[in-house]
Amino acid sequence: MKIRCAASEPVTLHVEEEIIPIHHYLRQPQRLVNAIANPKLMEVLGGDRYRLKLNPLNLLNLYHFQPTVILEVKADSYGMISIRSLGCEIRGIDYINDRFSLELKGRLIPVRRKGQTYLEGRADVVVTVDVPPMLLLAPVPVLETAGVGLVQGVLGRIKGRILSHLLADYHHWAHQETTGSNPLWLNGAENPAS
Repeated sequence: MKIRCAASEPVTLHVEEEIIPIHHYLRQPQRLVNAIANPKLMEVLGGDRYRLKLNPLNLLNLYHFQPTVILEVKADSYGMISIRSLGCEIRGIDYINDRFSLELKGRLIPVRRKGQTYLEGRADVVVTVDVPPMLLLAPVPVLETAGVGLVQGVLGRIKGRILSHLLADYHHWAHQETTGSNPLWLNGAENPAS
């Protein structure tokens, strides 16, 4: 028996812009990934791809596992970030690994409204898993509720890191760029005043 669990998480974040607008910062996917993911759990694969170990998950206190997701993170010239999963692996528990899929899609974009800048976005996660034999007697609603709780927990942690780390990293980066001897925007990037 398969269960499918889905969750979505919107993000709206007010940005106090520096001299260099935030869309310049968002054009650097690796910097963004470092800000929203624990660097100890992330590996750069090259190009726009990253391997991210999610925090360990626990299903009904019976199964403990740590999904590893391959993410593609792309940025456009306007600073819109799109994230999607390319694959997922559960290491150490072959039964679940062979019967588990995780799809993640997300978007984050800077938006100007009434003279203010906001980051707006949304992340959607869908997990599909074959129910392990020892859980087949559990009522389906209980399994689905537990699964949705897991998925919402993953999204909640990602949103928490965006809220707590992303803007701090942007302000730190902008300060370094404007006070350094070789600012990014002087080397062919768009002038921040434009």
